[in-house]
Amino acid sequence: MIEYLPYIFSELFTPTGLLLLWAGNIVGMIFGAIPGLNGTMAMMLFMPMTYAMDTGPAVIFLMSLWIGGCSGGFIGSVLLGIPGSPASVATCFDGHPMAKSGKAGKALAIGMCASFLGTFVSAIVGGFCAQAVADIAFAIGPWEYFGLCFCAITMVLAISKGNMLKGLTSACIGLLLGSVGYSPIDAQARFTFNNMYLAGGLGMTVVLIGVFGVSIMVIAHAKTFDPLPEVDTKMIRGIGISIKEIIPHTWTIIRSFVMGLVIGFLPGMGSGLSNLVAYSSAKNASKHPETFGKGDPDGIWAPEVANNASIGGAMIPMAALGIPGDTSTALLIGALTIQGLEMGPMVFRNSGNIVYMMFAIVAVCAIVCFFLQAIGMRVFPQILKVPYHYLYPALLVISLLSAYVDSSSLYKCGMMLVFAVVGVLMAAGGLPQSPLILAFILGPTLESNMLKAFQNTGTVTTFFTRPLSCVLVVIAIGCIFSPIIKYLFAKLKEKKA
Repeated sequence: MIEYLPYIFSELFTPTGLLLLWAGNIVGMIFGAIPGLNGTMAMMLFMPMTYAMDTGPAVIFLMSLWIGGCSGGFIGSVLLGIPGSPASVATCFDGHPMAKSGKAGKALAIGMCASFLGTFVSAIVGGFCAQAVADIAFAIGPWEYFGLCFCAITMVLAISKGNMLKGLTSACIGLLLGSVGYSPIDAQARFTFNNMYLAGGLGMTVVLIGVFGVSIMVIAHAKTFDPLPEVDTKMIRGIGISIKEIIPHTWTIIRSFVMGLVIGFLPGMGSGLSNLVAYSSAKNASKHPETFGKGDPDGIWAPEVANNASIGGAMIPMAALGIPGDTSTALLIGALTIQGLEMGPMVFRNSGNIVYMMFAIVAVCAIVCFFLQAIGMRVFPQILKVPYHYLYPALLVISLLSAYVDSSSLYKCGMMLVFAVVGVLMAAGGLPQSPLILAFILGPTLESNMLKAFQNTGTVTTFFTRPLSCVLVVIAIGCIFSPIIKYLFAKLKEKKA
């Protein structure tokens, strides 16, 4: 790795390299902060510009767009309560309530520091451990992937603690929605009703913004608007948070980082899973779980550290195996292929300079984003001063535009409004939304790996024949029946007493 440092410095720390890096971070951060847009979409839009570039500048620009989008995603979640991508869903749960209580600056400071720690440290760890960790990922089969997805969905049911039946109902709805379209193995159309717009499945943007974003606006309008919070920008000192305030959350940060890194390097998982699992874990481990959803700082630390740690993790299978960890790394593989680079086991020998430069870009982008957010955090909360009767119509227009850009179809705009109604009905029925979103995200992966595993033996016992998948499935089943198990243990204690 050390032998590549001269090349990394010669490409990254030049006027052109620095200009592309700063421009990419700024554009990516804007895309990440706007509901419905994200760093991946920015990469899609600007990728054609890189075709005429040399390999080094092209990689710098694309990576900067990606990191900027990931780091800026929490801004919209905190200030508007609308996640820009699946990676920032859990940040809404406590980030927005904290902002509404007048602590927008504090919430942004936590998100900023969490994003920096997750991104920077994961880049360092990923650079040193890429080949070793990739060997572990390569040994994992469909049994383990099914167990991981199943376990993740049931663990997130803990978010709906107090009424797990409703959480399970919400997750089942998400799995049903995720099965719309063609089945992964035999390509049979399901729940399409001969509608060509449903053949490709329900778009992530459509479901996410409809259930989480537009429905929140409708509910807030129906309840009449609360008084606008006092924005605490004058109280911000330095980066908005002190070391003393960070230390009590050290264990949450470490646990969430490990979860994000591990889930990130599993191909196809990514930050959409890690942020919800980390949030669920933080809530379960908390001595005061009742404060979650009302502005608990751990509710921001956990998902933001985890989803940004997934960045370094997702780059490991991309580089060492040529397998994308998420959509963004899939785009990077395509862009690098156009540049004449082929990701895979031989990439460290043939193009090690490019691979290690990518990890260096992630680390430098983390520092740049931290600097930009530290400056902008005194400006970002001013959006809360915009009257809601101006803000919500603008957000609705942006949401509709996002649905249209995602599919180039007005049909998807109408579908997004349908899911807004679904979100309103779920709120009225007390159904939590996070299990639905996670089940919808993981549904296709869960199903495809289940079918691949069944192709070997055709029985359910196949998931109990491998140690890791057996442990994961048992944990998942335990999570589902945990209320009954706790009840039985309580009865036994009463009898002994």
